[in-house]
Amino acid sequence: MKIAVVGVGRFGQNHVRTLSEMGLLSGVADLNAEAVAKASETYGVPGFTDPQELINTRPDGIVIATPAHVHFPVAQQVLEAGIPCFVEKPLTLDVAEGEALVALAKANGVPLMVGHLLIYQPAIRFIKEKLEEGLIGKLVGLHQERLNLGKARDKENALWSLGVHDVAVAMYLIGSNPTDSQFFGQSVITPGVEDDTYLHLSFEGGVKATIHSSWLWPHLQRQMTLIGETGMIVFNESTKQVVHVKKQIDSALNNVDEGEEVIFEASGQPLTLELQHFCDSIANGTQPISDGQSGVEVIRVLANCGV
Repeated sequence: MKIAVVGVGRFGQNHVRTLSEMGLLSGVADLNAEAVAKASETYGVPGFTDPQELINTRPDGIVIATPAHVHFPVAQQVLEAGIPCFVEKPLTLDVAEGEALVALAKANGVPLMVGHLLIYQPAIRFIKEKLEEGLIGKLVGLHQERLNLGKARDKENALWSLGVHDVAVAMYLIGSNPTDSQFFGQSVITPGVEDDTYLHLSFEGGVKATIHSSWLWPHLQRQMTLIGETGMIVFNESTKQVVHVKKQIDSALNNVDEGEEVIFEASGQPLTLELQHFCDSIANGTQPISDGQSGVEVIRVLANCGV
């Protein structure tokens, strides 16, 4: 199987390197001729400055890792050619465009996958299992932080750039789409583009989720905290550890503290696992876990709260 990559910028380079390590890389494309030449020479594959020329080589699948605002036109070209397509998050910046890509993939009978990387993080799959087993009782709250002095954008805000992963994970772990949402953000660097954002989501059954995303933060914080009726789970993305925190407040309002325990330490590289899942979907003709429709539902959440 051979997979090509459109977009060899900051994150596209990760796809290129990983696919090369997997022995799957067949070619690269980018509007930046210098970047294409460097990637082509480094990995020994053909390079193109026109995505259509790469599409014409007919690889088994194409990964799109371009800036988000051009995901739609490039993915449209790929799907119209009948080639399985992997699009980095977010699928598009517009619900209607996302729906159009889903329809196009269906019409051409090929998989459309969205790069919601964290869903392929082994720790997230482990947490999903533990929630279903009732480790912390009924889930009531979920808090996610993705903060750093990071790469600022001038078209999509911090939620679209950073928080899309967390919206997808919240919906995956809770198992449903939110029923209500509220958004708060602050634009400091570029007018109209929020650098620091808070998204509050409500789900059926009373579950609440809060997502804090920022590229204007003094230090790196990537952590998820899940609050249940009988305990808590904390996932530190940097250390890849999942901790069962055996704390609660009982019906008499007494604090109960039975300590905490590391119950999982992630192994494997999420990007490798994600790309292998894409290849499996191509080989087996199956829908990916993070398929196009799930990508549309994530975009719909953001669109419904006016961002």
